[in-house]
Amino acid sequence: MSFIDEFQADLEALPNILQKKYALMRDLDKSLQAIVRQNEQRCEQEIEDIRRGVRAGNITPDTSLLRFSDEALDEQKHSIRIADEKVALAIQAYDLVDSHIQQLDQYLKKSDEELRRERENAAATASSGPSHDGTTKSGRPSESGRGGRKKTRLATAAAAAAAAAATEVVAAAANPTGMELDLPVDPNEPTYCLCNQVSYGEMVACDNPDCKIEWFHFGCVGLKEQPKGKWYCSDCAALRNRRKGRG
Repeated sequence: MSFIDEFQADLEALPNILQKKYALMRDLDKSLQAIVRQNEQRCEQEIEDIRRGVRAGNITPDTSLLRFSDEALDEQKHSIRIADEKVALAIQAYDLVDSHIQQLDQYLKKSDEELRRERENAAATASSGPSHDGTTKSGRPSESGRGGRKKTRLATAAAAAAAAAATEVVAAAANPTGMELDLPVDPNEPTYCLCNQVSYGEMVACDNPDCKIEWFHFGCVGLKEQPKGKWYCSDCAALRNRRKGRG
């Protein structure tokens, strides 16, 4: 089995793995929200009890001696532990996708190098092969050479398809539960769109040359296909309408 076949087989399992991790994050998030609500209610009640005690003279109004109960503090510590688990799961999901992208990048680089060497060898063979009349003519690569280049081109095309599939997996699994996930992003990778995220999937460019954002994801602007004619983002469209109104 070639590298690209192994990569595609491994990629097929990626959505299920990510779905399990995000399902666990969703369960943790529900538990965290319940504990936070319970802790807020407990703290509010304890603060009210302290106020009543101070007004009644039963509690000394010394802030250095006032503190929440052990139960309230334990709930807060438990909330922090759950939040840390969520962050760890999010990092694991990001690293898993990133490792697939790095593997694909390595294969594409190797494939490009092999294709370049084959072209150089074919050019050298063509230039060194004399014809029967003493003149040099364009050489025809051997069947093995043609087959090798064809396989390389097919492999490169398959790698590109796998790259597109990996991008779709990342976009589809990025937020299946509707939660906002603060995943680590390459600081050198530019961001676009209203969501201020990196480029992925299909995108559309605003036809206003002065647009501050320029590129937008289809889903973020409610598009399913490339618009016909000129297209303006909501901000630039509103600006154009105001200018027309003044005109």
